[in-house]
Amino acid sequence: VAKGENTQAGGIPPRDSFVERHIGPSSSDVSEMLAVVGCDSLDTLIAKTVPASIRIKGHFALSDFPHEQSEVAVFARAKHLSEMNEVRRSFLGMGYYGTIVPAVIQRNILENPGWYTQYTPYQPEISQGRLEALLNFQTMISELTGFPVANASLLDEGTAAAEAMTMSLAVHQKAQSGSTNKFLVAEDCHPQTIAVVETRARALGISVSVEDPSAFQFTEDTFGVLLQYPSTLGEVRDDSAIIQKAKEHGVLVTVAADILSLVLLKSPAELGADIAVGSTQRFGVPLGFGGPHAAYFATKDDYKRTIPGRLVGVSRDATGKNALRLALQTREQHIRRERATSNICTAQVLLAIMAGMYAVYHGRSGLRRIAERVFGFTCFLEKILSERGLSPAYSSYFDTLTYKLSPKEIAAVRSRAENHHVNLRFVGEDRVSLSLDQTVEVDDVYLLAEILSGKPCDVSSATYDLKVESSPLSALLRKDQPLSHPIFNSYRSESEFLRYLKRLEAKDLSLCHSMIPLGSCTMKLNATSEMLPVSLPGFSLLHPFVPVDQAKGYLVLFAELEKALQEITGFDAVSLQPNAGSQGEYAGLLAIKRYHESKGDLARDVCLIPKSAHGTNPASAIMAGMKVVVVECDTNGNIDVSDLEKKAAQHEGKIAALMVTYPSTHGVFEEAIESICEKIHNVGGLVYLDGANLNALVGLSRPADFGADVCHINLHKTFCIPHGGGGPGMGPIAVRSLLAGFLPGHAVVPVTADKLTEGAVSAAPWGSSSILPISWSYMALMGAEGLKRASEVAILNANYIAKRLEPYFPVLYRGRNGYVAHECILDFRAFKKSADIEVADVAKRLMDYSFHAPTMSWPVPGTLMIEPTESESKTELDRFCDALIAIRNEIAQIESGAVPKDSNPLKHAPHTVEVVSGSEWNRPYSREEAAFPAGVDSAMKFWPAVSRIEDSFGDRNLVCTCPSIEEYQ
Repeated sequence: VAKGENTQAGGIPPRDSFVERHIGPSSSDVSEMLAVVGCDSLDTLIAKTVPASIRIKGHFALSDFPHEQSEVAVFARAKHLSEMNEVRRSFLGMGYYGTIVPAVIQRNILENPGWYTQYTPYQPEISQGRLEALLNFQTMISELTGFPVANASLLDEGTAAAEAMTMSLAVHQKAQSGSTNKFLVAEDCHPQTIAVVETRARALGISVSVEDPSAFQFTEDTFGVLLQYPSTLGEVRDDSAIIQKAKEHGVLVTVAADILSLVLLKSPAELGADIAVGSTQRFGVPLGFGGPHAAYFATKDDYKRTIPGRLVGVSRDATGKNALRLALQTREQHIRRERATSNICTAQVLLAIMAGMYAVYHGRSGLRRIAERVFGFTCFLEKILSERGLSPAYSSYFDTLTYKLSPKEIAAVRSRAENHHVNLRFVGEDRVSLSLDQTVEVDDVYLLAEILSGKPCDVSSATYDLKVESSPLSALLRKDQPLSHPIFNSYRSESEFLRYLKRLEAKDLSLCHSMIPLGSCTMKLNATSEMLPVSLPGFSLLHPFVPVDQAKGYLVLFAELEKALQEITGFDAVSLQPNAGSQGEYAGLLAIKRYHESKGDLARDVCLIPKSAHGTNPASAIMAGMKVVVVECDTNGNIDVSDLEKKAAQHEGKIAALMVTYPSTHGVFEEAIESICEKIHNVGGLVYLDGANLNALVGLSRPADFGADVCHINLHKTFCIPHGGGGPGMGPIAVRSLLAGFLPGHAVVPVTADKLTEGAVSAAPWGSSSILPISWSYMALMGAEGLKRASEVAILNANYIAKRLEPYFPVLYRGRNGYVAHECILDFRAFKKSADIEVADVAKRLMDYSFHAPTMSWPVPGTLMIEPTESESKTELDRFCDALIAIRNEIAQIESGAVPKDSNPLKHAPHTVEVVSGSEWNRPYSREEAAFPAGVDSAMKFWPAVSRIEDSFGDRNLVCTCPSIEEYQ
């Protein structure tokens, strides 16, 4: 299959133009919009918007994606690459397992744009479906772990364990006097988890000691412990005595527990632990060569206000009806800023929804049947091998068996496994380990027995007889009945389950319904042809720790993607490992910190961050062990250069980095960016560029050219990986050559040919590998010129909105020539005085117009930050502008006194169908004005599921699991 098919070769026209389908405005629309913004061409607009000094000189080109390609050709090559991957029978375990994705979940969630194009549920009235699905997930985790509080997912098991470590330190330091910095880790934890924990610990000055848990010594400086349950080599051990000893010393205990084993085994809470973490991948989420998968985090009620990540809670709406929303939002990083200790943007919502629905689909009895089957086959295999003279290293196990053999026997097992195309885990020179999962059949058991023993299995003499209660696990079997809530026992037939999924989907606004114009979040088209490769078996079924020669297709895709990102940014090296934008920030800052340390500049620990920065920036700096110093912005929204110079002088010799977003978070191309970068370099610091706004740069300007040293790239923004309701994402980092040696490595799989010295930031070698084909496909479909055109039209669309709305709302910041970048900020603050209208009232009223609100009150309180992206048509842009203009007219009615300040369409928004059709109506405006305001087509109406939610009630009465069936009724 040809690479980089040149559809323009020989004058032959392309089969079809994907670029025209991706970019919303037609050529005639572009001409009309240019006239509105006062430019005669896109080139003129870009010349007036992007500073000439930073624009790419000459032709923008990509080596592997020179021209746009047809959707047929791109999918054919993606399929070819997937088939280059060798999908063997893998029994490697280590936290990753084969699973069967129920077809109804694959088709109706994973592959359904109604679920994968949703945004993070910050506007809960139009997010009730996914919030309920996440509450199901939290309830599932709570019941299986035994803890009352669970969050709505984290990135992977390794980062969840790292978050548990930092939370344990914070809780311990609050409860104990004196300094503590020692964290004990059981040596039989998964190696990738240990590596991620060690990376986090090193940056924070925490001492990690990896030891035999039976020999743990709880000294005065010990604050936390991490145990694996079952261990990475399969031992199911009762660690309650170790846990009790830790408690006697005031040490917090985290248990990393396999989610399927908890269906049968005592919960971490029953063992006495304080925190439970783990992965939910084996609950119906494809292996995908490492991700994306949803991790879980559960803890005691005492710690609910320190739990990392997002938490879905139950509240009520204005009518008293139960309603869901993200709880404790005052902890979010854009509020806590330099005091933040974790990132709110660390969730895997789409995958958490899949895992939760897997539990809803199978129910308690179905999950128990799966767990017993896996355990039964493991027992069956152990019995056959025992009859052949092999004894496992551990007598108590769930799904993993480990055998100690002579080097000669190991060599023979390796050879037989290779001959049968089977992957086993070899540990050192004398141990072999194998893990069973939901996909295992009896023939697999016989094959494994033959591979390990070297003797053909006599099927007729082998008998399967499982009695869980009399097994070696009997002492550790749980006595309670987890997953007893009705939600896990109500949808046995596929018809009922499918209807439940569709009911939830109907409560959520997604890109299927309208544009989602959130500033800095780049909600663009996620084309179906880009999504198709994700489900290809060669991409979805590969275990992340197979030998790399079995992943040749992935390696080709990685290489092409890395090269393209280098060419787009101008940098010298790329790491694809960070599996979220926040992880990219963290990895980039770690690289800067390690660089300074390598030069002996140990005092460089200050990170300068503009006041307008993304909320994740300060949190990432804190996690990287840096001290945050905030730099002021001037009246035009730019970095205050004089304050920057003042702070740099004040911290002379200590500046490690400046974090800067470009174009700025205020939606302008700062003219002084080159000078700013130079000033940081002159004081010995490096420049970190937050790539959240790269959608305005691709093909127009390269960060490395104007002075940045490292940037992260939100593939889930600029390069079309969908948000999935708040995750998955990918945040690769691109760096100059001086930082290339400090990119993340990995404890299990070498990620480059060179020996890297740095630790892992994510559990899987290449992060969430299975969604990288989306961005690869997007680049192949668009080609270099198409990507450049996308940036140009994104800038045009934002300026068109700004120009249309400036007679009604002040546009807060503009560039030197009066233009914005790819987003603009509208100021609503004056309406508080004139009409007692808050920006939140406008955001809620937009729901009645069937729109999701833009980014609200950030980076400036009382404003809306709007980013239309290049994918939205002129028709949709006009519909959105018309809605805001109509809302301005509604505000004018309040200002004139025609409508009361305390009872008007904005204050009561959003309006549900129950409210509008109810028997009582005592409001000073009509039902029609409430439900179908000016310009709203009844055929396209999206109805909010609940009225305005009372956040304060939910925070005062925090409930984070599914209400009882009586409350539902």
